[in-house]
Amino acid sequence: METSDSPRVLVIGLDPYRVPGPWDPEPAAKAIEAGLTQFAEHGVGVETCLIGLDGLDAGDDVEAAVGNALRSHPWECVTVGGGLRHSDDRVELLELLINLIRRHAPGAAIAFNSTPDTTYEAAARWIE
Repeated sequence: METSDSPRVLVIGLDPYRVPGPWDPEPAAKAIEAGLTQFAEHGVGVETCLIGLDGLDAGDDVEAAVGNALRSHPWECVTVGGGLRHSDDRVELLELLINLIRRHAPGAAIAFNSTPDTTYEAAARWIE
């Protein structure tokens, strides 16, 4: 159970329902949810900021959404999901996210998961 003294982690990742392509987003969504349950099991507060790729050219304000999430609490750790890092065509988006973290959560550690089910493990490397 989370207490007011428990660490807080923000997970920034892709919303599987907003990633274009012919694919089934349900397994990814379930994997994200399963990964997040580990935080509660360890008494660690977690929130997500899931962004879409379908609207990046249609006016989605990723900078505002992520900035608002980063400013909403003091975070001990911000974890960036693998879907944002494993594609060369998303390097500018990754740069934007890292710089937003540096600007709005300068005291937070930055962690990277390998898969959605390793999100807690990635954050746990950096939180007390």
